[in-house]
Amino acid sequence: MKALLTSSGITNDTIKSALVDLLGKPISESRALLIPTAIYPFPGGANYAWRAVTSSMSTLGWKSIGLLELSVLPSIEESAWIPTVREADALLFWGGDPLFLSSWMRRSGLAALLPTLNEDAVYVGNSAGSIAATTTFVETYTDPPRGTDGPLKTENVTFSTPAGDAPRILVTGQGAGLVNFGVIPHYTHPDHPDASPENADLWASRIPTPTYAIDDATAITVANNNIQVISEGTWKLFER
Repeated sequence: MKALLTSSGITNDTIKSALVDLLGKPISESRALLIPTAIYPFPGGANYAWRAVTSSMSTLGWKSIGLLELSVLPSIEESAWIPTVREADALLFWGGDPLFLSSWMRRSGLAALLPTLNEDAVYVGNSAGSIAATTTFVETYTDPPRGTDGPLKTENVTFSTPAGDAPRILVTGQGAGLVNFGVIPHYTHPDHPDASPENADLWASRIPTPTYAIDDATAITVANNNIQVISEGTWKLFER
């Protein structure tokens, strides 16, 4: 399976062209499934889920696009949803809480299914959707996360923000393992001070693999074990 990992979706023509290259055919000939699961733990999550439906990832002109909600999958027959996943050319993972998303990827059976999909299928990640594609990741929280499975490693740290020092909880989670590097989205974005250059260095130091910090104009492609950064903006690789 190939991957296109973004910070904020298909935000420019460079990233869109990279998606077409990975698909190997026009978007108008490709079938997609949108997975909004990660957004529901956030206040107003249902409203943000609708934004996922109307986002740049969803409105590219796909041949067809469906909605796959991971939390319902354990309660229905696999024959009702697995063939649909196998038929998709692209799986679009929306942003939100990567711990919640990766937990439901495992609980639903999708994480185990991903390695068996067609090698030309493309995993498209947006923010938390990109983080969840990694093997080991770290996310920051102001309060302990809820709704996840398994024991979590947590650490109290202090990040610098424009308003002054802010306490954070760094939580280490396990993703789908599609890629062997870490991802920090929204690099240098003023609305995401935890991903400032200074704080990203602290964040990346807790990830045991090379980690890419990418801004909203940047994406990472993975195909045949080849990693390429696609950017009209700013990014940084933290080596480990």
